[in-house]
Amino acid sequence: MNGGDGGDVAAAPAGPPPPLEWKFSQVFGERTAGEEVQEVDIISAIEFDKSGDHLATGDRGGRVVLFERTDTKENIGSQRELERMDYSVSRHPEFRYKTEFQSHEPEFDYLKSLEIEEKINKIRWCQSSNGALFLLSTNDKTIKYWKVQEKKVKKISEMNIDPSRAVGNGSVASSSVSSSPKQCLANGGYADRSVNCLSNDLSFPPGGFSSLRLPVVTSNETSLVARCRRVYAHAHDYHINSISNNSDGETFISADDLRINLWNLEISNQSFNIVDVKPTNMEDLTEVITSAEFHPSHCNTLAYSSSKGSIRLVDLRQSALCDSHSKLFEEQEAPGSRSFFTEIIASISDIKFSKDGRYILSRDYMTLKLWDINMDSGPVSTFQVHEYLRPKLCDLYENDSIFDKFECCLSGDGLRVATGSYSNLFRVFGCAAGTTEANTLEASKNPMRRQVQTPSRPSRSLSSSITRVVRRGSESPGVDANGNSFDFTTKLLHLAWHPTENSIACAAANSLYMYYA
Repeated sequence: MNGGDGGDVAAAPAGPPPPLEWKFSQVFGERTAGEEVQEVDIISAIEFDKSGDHLATGDRGGRVVLFERTDTKENIGSQRELERMDYSVSRHPEFRYKTEFQSHEPEFDYLKSLEIEEKINKIRWCQSSNGALFLLSTNDKTIKYWKVQEKKVKKISEMNIDPSRAVGNGSVASSSVSSSPKQCLANGGYADRSVNCLSNDLSFPPGGFSSLRLPVVTSNETSLVARCRRVYAHAHDYHINSISNNSDGETFISADDLRINLWNLEISNQSFNIVDVKPTNMEDLTEVITSAEFHPSHCNTLAYSSSKGSIRLVDLRQSALCDSHSKLFEEQEAPGSRSFFTEIIASISDIKFSKDGRYILSRDYMTLKLWDINMDSGPVSTFQVHEYLRPKLCDLYENDSIFDKFECCLSGDGLRVATGSYSNLFRVFGCAAGTTEANTLEASKNPMRRQVQTPSRPSRSLSSSITRVVRRGSESPGVDANGNSFDFTTKLLHLAWHPTENSIACAAANSLYMYYA
């Protein structure tokens, strides 16, 4: 015992990392007061690429917008230029608009009499090569593989013949050529009938040209061009909720409510069904797939979550059809706590692997849970996000808010997790041992406006496991930290954490807000 205590004392000086202080960085598409948001402009997907130098957003109008980082040393120039600009190298990430393109269009399935909306459900970056960017985007039914690269714009340099002297449809002002019957031209000819026929296209000045400069094709300017390389269609009967790249750089998965398909990036007309939870009789259906993601480094491992609150880890080496999972992660409900809403709020809306692949973060309606893939007895940590809404579940069910699908994300170092909430708020929790960090921030230019300075201490869960922690964000029933009532029409569903820095991008309706710490 003493030895153990001594070990704890020795390790104590390191302690948990200090809480981060979040600051506003940028906003794109900020609304003016009273401006009405168009439905097609609402952001529906956000994703950083692996380097963190590019950010992509998708919206309900089927558009994909790309942003690129501008504060890296390569983009700014030499160290001397940095010093001259009084520019700090360790500055927070800054992005600028790069380009946008129409990824999906609205379609109609005549066989099923079904309208397929153009809304982008997910975006995933692929490996870039030769200066070109590659990404996957999907709506409810169709996945597309895009290549975005700079193309040189070819222009024809001007000739030394003045086109403004040509009149009408090619007829020439006669004064320039035929005013004198014996006018000499540069090539030694005369302005007779045959020369006048030539001059129907071009106007020659008196005395002709000393030399004729022929047009040359030049390409000084460049423009970004997005080209659809592949279309992966007709493989899902239900709406696609997830796509995820494999670490092998060659394959990816797409998941709908009942099936997960494995694709090769180069083959668009064939996919392999690797998970199928569809029962023989649809009346026996008890759960659906809600999210799926490949392990960040093990190309044979993927995880998928279900509407019953469980996460299954699948090993592709076990069998071609992975109906049996290698591990199951679920938390047993407390006896006597079951209600009409239990299954609805247990449904997992999003899962993410940590960068090292050791942990899985899951988001259900009420909580964020962090799972260790080596410990399937229960979550390592539980973070309360919407506990204050428990008395309002009936109202939330009536207005369908209880079915909102909030995303979650982890920091690159694995020390913090984040997710969205209502009133355009998002929550950031520390998940290192011993930390009490729990920030509530608003997607506005003043993110700390609703911050409570003293977040409540983490409370131990009823479980006997000493490693499990329940942490509460700054909550109070029905109102936020300033006593304002919550607005369920403004919800922050989509956010992404920069892969290497403490920087978060989040979507509030049609606006993209970026914060750093």
